[in-house]
Amino acid sequence: MHVIVVGCGRVGSELANILSRRGHNVVIIDTDPDAFKRLGATFNGITLRGFGYDEELLLEAGIEKCDAFAAVTNSDSANMMAAEIASKIYHIDRVVVRLYLPEQERSMQLLGLDFVCDTSLSVAAIFEKLTTSFSHTLTVRGDTEVIEFIAGPLLHDKTILDIQIPNKFRICLVTRVGSSFIPWRESILKENDIILAVVKTTSYGKIRPFMRVS
Repeated sequence: MHVIVVGCGRVGSELANILSRRGHNVVIIDTDPDAFKRLGATFNGITLRGFGYDEELLLEAGIEKCDAFAAVTNSDSANMMAAEIASKIYHIDRVVVRLYLPEQERSMQLLGLDFVCDTSLSVAAIFEKLTTSFSHTLTVRGDTEVIEFIAGPLLHDKTILDIQIPNKFRICLVTRVGSSFIPWRESILKENDIILAVVKTTSYGKIRPFMRVS
């Protein structure tokens, strides 16, 4: 994948290095040229100095061929502007925003942007969202996320009871062909159902196989 990372702080530099080691083409942007020292001598991606919401710079970074975009600076407003350009103008499907202030969650939801809240921030969580993007996070509360995803083939003809993980994963709403219902333990799921669920961050990996690959 061609990935653009905006912000070369602790999170951005670690994320860029992980992506690069996994064989992805990485471009990382920061306003401070000294920030790139965090990447170390083994980083084989591209570094660009400037603002992540500068469209000329983003074009230089290859946003027109970009597969995934992470905005992880220490500024919520800068992250939101950069992510909105990536999502709304260049139609990048996998866009993840680092969010410091919980009160900004509503703005993220209105913009349709996926995010990782700083109170539960981990590079692994951002990497997971960038490289899979099977689900969309609607809100984060501590170590719990409300997510929306499309059911994959493993969920076809399964009941809620078959897949629910007590205290860790619960399906709250199912939408099928435009009609929604609140499921109970014997409700049968179908492939391509739109699922609204609550999941503990530590259990996300266990339910990922249930999600349709984008």
